[in-house]
Amino acid sequence: MDLAHMALGCIVGLGLAAACGFRIFVPLLILSIAGNTGHITIAQNMDWIASPAAIAAFSVATGLEIAGYYVPWIDNMLDTAATPAAIIAGSLATASFAVDVHPMIQWSVAIIGGGSVAGITQAATVVTRALSSVTTAGFGNPVVATVETTSSLAITLLLVILPITIGAALVGLLLFLIVRFFLKRRAAKRMITNASPIAA
Repeated sequence: MDLAHMALGCIVGLGLAAACGFRIFVPLLILSIAGNTGHITIAQNMDWIASPAAIAAFSVATGLEIAGYYVPWIDNMLDTAATPAAIIAGSLATASFAVDVHPMIQWSVAIIGGGSVAGITQAATVVTRALSSVTTAGFGNPVVATVETTSSLAITLLLVILPITIGAALVGLLLFLIVRFFLKRRAAKRMITNASPIAA
Protein backbone atom coordinates (compact mmCIF):
# COMPACT_ATOMS: atom_id res chain seq x y z
CA MET A 1 0.00 0.00 0.00
CA ASP A 2 1.38 3.43 -0.98
CA LEU A 3 1.03 5.54 2.17
CA ALA A 4 1.61 8.81 0.29
CA HIS A 5 -1.15 7.93 -2.19
CA MET A 6 -3.48 6.95 0.64
CA ALA A 7 -2.77 10.18 2.52
CA LEU A 8 -3.40 12.24 -0.63
CA GLY A 9 -6.70 10.47 -1.19
CA CYS A 10 -7.78 11.23 2.39
CA ILE A 11 -6.77 14.90 2.08
CA VAL A 12 -8.67 15.35 -1.19
CA GLY A 13 -11.64 13.47 0.26
CA LEU A 14 -11.76 15.72 3.32
CA GLY A 15 -11.53 18.79 1.09
CA LEU A 16 -14.48 17.53 -0.95
CA ALA A 17 -16.36 16.91 2.29
CA ALA A 18 -15.91 20.60 3.11
CA ALA A 19 -17.31 21.47 -0.32
CA CYS A 20 -20.32 19.22 0.43
CA GLY A 21 -20.95 21.40 3.47
CA PHE A 22 -21.57 24.36 1.15
CA ARG A 23 -23.59 22.44 -1.45
CA ILE A 24 -24.42 18.76 -1.13
CA PHE A 25 -24.66 17.72 -4.76
CA VAL A 26 -22.21 20.03 -6.58
CA PRO A 27 -19.10 18.10 -5.41
CA LEU A 28 -20.79 14.74 -6.01
CA LEU A 29 -21.76 15.75 -9.56
CA ILE A 30 -18.25 16.91 -10.43
CA LEU A 31 -16.77 13.83 -8.77
CA SER A 32 -19.16 11.65 -10.76
CA ILE A 33 -18.27 13.31 -14.09
CA ALA A 34 -14.52 13.26 -13.38
CA GLY A 35 -14.69 9.59 -12.45
CA ASN A 36 -16.74 8.71 -15.54
CA THR A 37 -14.30 10.46 -17.88
CA GLY A 38 -11.31 8.81 -16.21
CA HIS A 39 -9.85 12.07 -14.92
CA ILE A 40 -9.75 10.69 -11.38
CA THR A 41 -9.66 7.19 -9.90
CA ILE A 42 -12.63 6.22 -7.77
CA ALA A 43 -12.38 3.59 -5.03
CA GLN A 44 -13.48 0.23 -6.40
CA ASN A 45 -16.39 -0.21 -3.99
CA MET A 46 -17.58 3.32 -4.86
CA ASP A 47 -17.40 3.06 -8.67
CA TRP A 48 -21.20 3.38 -8.91
CA ILE A 49 -20.71 7.10 -8.28
CA ALA A 50 -19.15 7.44 -11.76
CA SER A 51 -22.02 5.70 -13.58
CA PRO A 52 -24.22 7.52 -16.13
CA ALA A 53 -27.24 6.96 -13.87
CA ALA A 54 -25.45 8.67 -10.97
CA ILE A 55 -24.47 11.60 -13.20
CA ALA A 56 -28.11 12.04 -14.26
CA ALA A 57 -29.39 11.82 -10.67
CA PHE A 58 -26.75 14.23 -9.32
CA SER A 59 -27.44 16.67 -12.17
CA VAL A 60 -31.14 16.89 -11.32
CA ALA A 61 -30.45 17.07 -7.58
CA THR A 62 -27.85 19.81 -8.09
CA GLY A 63 -30.24 21.93 -10.13
CA LEU A 64 -33.04 21.58 -7.59
CA GLU A 65 -30.74 22.29 -4.64
CA ILE A 66 -29.24 25.43 -6.18
CA ALA A 67 -32.66 26.74 -7.25
CA GLY A 68 -34.17 26.09 -3.82
CA TYR A 69 -31.59 28.23 -2.06
CA TYR A 70 -32.65 31.28 -4.08
CA VAL A 71 -36.16 31.26 -2.59
CA PRO A 72 -36.19 33.23 0.70
CA TRP A 73 -37.25 31.26 3.80
CA ILE A 74 -37.48 28.02 1.79
CA ASP A 75 -33.68 28.01 1.94
CA ASN A 76 -33.90 27.91 5.74
CA MET A 77 -36.22 24.91 5.55
CA LEU A 78 -33.78 23.19 3.19
CA ASP A 79 -31.08 23.58 5.84
CA THR A 80 -33.03 21.24 8.13
CA ALA A 81 -32.66 18.38 5.66
CA ALA A 82 -29.33 19.56 4.29
CA THR A 83 -27.38 19.12 7.53
CA PRO A 84 -27.69 15.31 7.80
CA ALA A 85 -27.52 15.01 4.00
CA ALA A 86 -24.26 16.99 3.92
CA ILE A 87 -22.74 14.61 6.49
CA ILE A 88 -23.69 11.62 4.31
CA ALA A 89 -22.42 13.34 1.14
CA GLY A 90 -19.15 14.28 2.84
CA SER A 91 -18.68 10.67 3.94
CA LEU A 92 -19.34 9.39 0.40
CA ALA A 93 -16.97 11.92 -1.18
CA THR A 94 -14.18 10.99 1.25
CA ALA A 95 -14.76 7.26 0.77
CA SER A 96 -14.59 7.68 -3.02
CA PHE A 97 -11.01 8.91 -2.83
CA ALA A 98 -9.79 6.25 -0.38
CA VAL A 99 -8.36 4.06 -3.16
CA ASP A 100 -6.63 0.76 -2.27
CA VAL A 101 -7.46 1.21 1.41
CA HIS A 102 -8.92 -1.45 3.69
CA PRO A 103 -12.70 -0.88 3.96
CA MET A 104 -12.47 -0.45 7.74
CA ILE A 105 -9.96 2.40 7.36
CA GLN A 106 -11.82 3.80 4.36
CA TRP A 107 -15.15 4.12 6.14
CA SER A 108 -13.64 5.16 9.47
CA VAL A 109 -11.95 8.13 7.78
CA ALA A 110 -15.03 8.80 5.64
CA ILE A 111 -17.58 8.81 8.46
CA ILE A 112 -15.51 10.34 11.25
CA GLY A 113 -13.42 12.71 9.14
CA GLY A 114 -15.51 13.46 6.08
CA GLY A 115 -18.83 13.49 7.91
CA SER A 116 -17.50 15.80 10.63
CA VAL A 117 -15.90 18.25 8.19
CA ALA A 118 -19.06 18.43 6.08
CA GLY A 119 -21.22 18.83 9.19
CA ILE A 120 -19.11 21.66 10.60
CA THR A 121 -19.09 23.51 7.27
CA GLN A 122 -22.85 23.04 6.86
CA ALA A 123 -23.46 24.28 10.42
CA ALA A 124 -21.53 27.47 9.62
CA THR A 125 -23.68 28.07 6.51
CA VAL A 126 -26.87 27.52 8.53
CA VAL A 127 -25.80 30.17 11.06
CA THR A 128 -24.83 32.60 8.27
CA ARG A 129 -28.16 32.14 6.49
CA ALA A 130 -30.12 32.50 9.73
CA LEU A 131 -28.37 35.80 10.45
CA SER A 132 -29.04 36.97 6.91
CA SER A 133 -32.72 36.03 7.23
CA VAL A 134 -33.08 38.00 10.46
CA THR A 135 -31.07 41.07 9.45
CA THR A 136 -32.27 41.37 5.82
CA ALA A 137 -35.70 39.70 6.07
CA GLY A 138 -34.39 37.03 3.70
CA PHE A 139 -33.51 39.40 0.86
CA GLY A 140 -29.78 38.97 1.45
CA ASN A 141 -30.01 35.19 1.30
CA PRO A 142 -29.53 34.95 -2.50
CA VAL A 143 -26.13 36.61 -2.04
CA VAL A 144 -25.24 34.04 0.62
CA ALA A 145 -26.49 31.27 -1.67
CA THR A 146 -24.31 32.51 -4.54
CA VAL A 147 -21.22 32.64 -2.34
CA GLU A 148 -21.90 29.10 -1.05
CA THR A 149 -22.48 27.63 -4.52
CA THR A 150 -19.39 29.36 -5.92
CA SER A 151 -17.28 28.18 -2.98
CA SER A 152 -18.44 24.58 -3.39
CA LEU A 153 -17.78 24.64 -7.14
CA ALA A 154 -14.37 26.32 -6.83
CA ILE A 155 -13.14 24.04 -4.03
CA THR A 156 -14.22 20.91 -5.89
CA LEU A 157 -12.67 21.94 -9.22
CA LEU A 158 -9.41 22.97 -7.57
CA LEU A 159 -9.23 19.69 -5.67
CA VAL A 160 -9.75 17.69 -8.84
CA ILE A 161 -7.14 19.73 -10.75
CA LEU A 162 -4.58 20.48 -8.02
CA PRO A 163 -5.29 17.96 -5.27
CA ILE A 164 -2.09 18.12 -3.23
CA THR A 165 -1.69 21.89 -2.83
CA ILE A 166 -5.35 22.79 -2.45
CA GLY A 167 -6.21 19.75 -0.34
CA ALA A 168 -3.46 20.43 2.17
CA ALA A 169 -4.38 24.12 2.33
CA LEU A 170 -8.06 23.32 2.92
CA VAL A 171 -7.38 20.82 5.66
CA GLY A 172 -5.03 23.30 7.35
CA LEU A 173 -7.65 26.06 7.11
CA LEU A 174 -10.37 23.81 8.52
CA LEU A 175 -8.19 22.78 11.44
CA PHE A 176 -7.41 26.44 12.12
CA LEU A 177 -11.11 27.39 12.07
CA ILE A 178 -12.06 24.48 14.34
CA VAL A 179 -9.36 25.34 16.88
CA ARG A 180 -10.33 29.04 16.71
CA PHE A 181 -13.99 28.17 17.26
CA PHE A 182 -13.28 26.13 20.40
CA LEU A 183 -10.88 28.75 21.76
CA LYS A 184 -13.50 31.47 21.32
CA ARG A 185 -16.13 29.27 22.92
CA ARG A 186 -13.88 28.59 25.91
CA ALA A 187 -13.08 32.31 26.25
CA ALA A 188 -16.80 33.16 26.17
CA LYS A 189 -17.53 30.60 28.89
CA ARG A 190 -14.72 32.02 30.99
CA MET A 191 -16.13 35.55 30.62
CA ILE A 192 -19.60 34.36 31.65
CA THR A 193 -18.15 32.56 34.68
CA ASN A 194 -16.13 35.60 35.74
CA ALA A 195 -19.12 37.90 35.26
CA SER A 196 -21.51 35.77 37.35
CA PRO A 197 -22.01 36.91 40.99
CA ILE A 198 -20.20 34.89 43.63
CA ALA A 199 -22.54 33.30 46.07
CA ALA A 200 -22.05 34.45 49.65
